[in-house]
Amino acid sequence: MKIISTKGLYNMRPVSGSAEWYWCCDYASGDLYEAEELYQDGHPIKQNRLLFLHYPDGRTVEPIVAHEGQYFGAPGFENGRLQILMADFPAGKIYVFQYDPTSEQLTLRAELPRSAIKDCYNLMFQQSPLMLVRHSFEKRLQFLWPETAEFEIGNTETFYSREGDDLYFTRWFEDPDYREETVIRRWPTGEIVKVIPGTLMELPDGQRWVLQ
Repeated sequence: MKIISTKGLYNMRPVSGSAEWYWCCDYASGDLYEAEELYQDGHPIKQNRLLFLHYPDGRTVEPIVAHEGQYFGAPGFENGRLQILMADFPAGKIYVFQYDPTSEQLTLRAELPRSAIKDCYNLMFQQSPLMLVRHSFEKRLQFLWPETAEFEIGNTETFYSREGDDLYFTRWFEDPDYREETVIRRWPTGEIVKVIPGTLMELPDGQRWVLQ
């Protein structure tokens, strides 16, 4: 049995895209969107903490110590490196950092103006490949980095991943029985090119299965 110090952070979850890394944030000012709302209402933002835990050795890593007004979103993983999403509300910036666990080097991959998006609602990494996207209240899907695009999606539609110019979505219906469809849209316009009855399942090795 291992005893691991996580400094008060306990709710560990797998890092998307990795079979070895787990992550946890405290929610000192709620989630990223709630922290943004507090800041816009004139309240001070207590920064949160982002801790990573490595399996199987139990090593813990805290690559960035945030300052007041800075807040982490859910991380990602690409090419053996941890990807960190952080908003700096006073600076009006959104940052994408990369941490290499082997060399312990932290690099800045992207710096975006906060004005590039309406708000931080459903601002997140998705993969693969790694992308920073935003699912808006208005059911518009916005790709922010490393490429940009924006288009409307259905009320019950959820984006899953991209392969080349194919974007994979699922959508559900109750008419009256519940059912799902897999929708393939074209990058960057969002044009629907194929609809397949069934539930999309993505496997750790990148395979996609549609369950009918």
